[in-house]
Amino acid sequence: MSDICIVYDRVRWEEKCLCEKAIKLGHTSKMIDAKTLAISTFDGNTSHNFGDIVLQRCISHYRGLYLTACLEFLGSNVINAYSTAEICGNKLLTSVYLSRHRIPTPVTQFAFGPDVAGEVGDEMGYPLVLKPIVGSWGRMIIPIKDKDVMDSIIEMREEMSNPLNKIYYLQDYVNRPPRDIRTIVVDDRVVTAIYRYSPEGEWRTNISRGGKAELCPITNELEDICMKTSKAVGSGILGIDLMEDKEKGLVVHEVNNTVEFKGASTVSEKDIAAEIVNYASKMAM
Repeated sequence: MSDICIVYDRVRWEEKCLCEKAIKLGHTSKMIDAKTLAISTFDGNTSHNFGDIVLQRCISHYRGLYLTACLEFLGSNVINAYSTAEICGNKLLTSVYLSRHRIPTPVTQFAFGPDVAGEVGDEMGYPLVLKPIVGSWGRMIIPIKDKDVMDSIIEMREEMSNPLNKIYYLQDYVNRPPRDIRTIVVDDRVVTAIYRYSPEGEWRTNISRGGKAELCPITNELEDICMKTSKAVGSGILGIDLMEDKEKGLVVHEVNNTVEFKGASTVSEKDIAAEIVNYASKMAM
């Protein structure tokens, strides 16, 4: 049996579920608020015992990323590893790694200045999608319908103080059904897959925005592309999101590092929390 530590910065349904499931399966489990932690590089001391394995579950990308670096510095085994968290938490890096491993994705271009961003948008053609480099729950993902909207968004982003807004992540608007596919992948294996349907009046499919979940069959094609995607970003516990391009077939458009699975659990035939806990226990050995 393992001592499993869950580090969080806001307790969600998932963190409670994981802790309860670990205890039910005979493990020792505790939860630590990341906002209470202080770690020294001088002696590596901390007032907390992080057990045999840490499930890093922070909502804040940067807090979770750099806390993972500190925990690995202390010698803790962390899921997911810093290298995986860095890639998956940054859409630009994710796209680069997926392309490097020849995994199908929507056509994506990066622009590093306002003028060239406008030029790239014109070359790609409208509609297209502008995404933030870092972000979750579909926030600041904008469908760009024409050049006028593009110019307005560029002008707005150039006035923002966040330097990441000066990097433009432009992606084809995929011709797809009104849904996408969320897969929960654990140790390079697809545990479950769901369709996420857009709520009325919304084009994004996030469950957090009212999207509806429905069980999706795990085909050989889906399993293969998810396994390759997982290996490309470093493996672990991942939420891999795909779209059904009507011309190209399945394309991966996002990989999530601290995946939420409440919506998937309502329709899944698998016990997702148990799969995660069992994997964490195996990694603790």
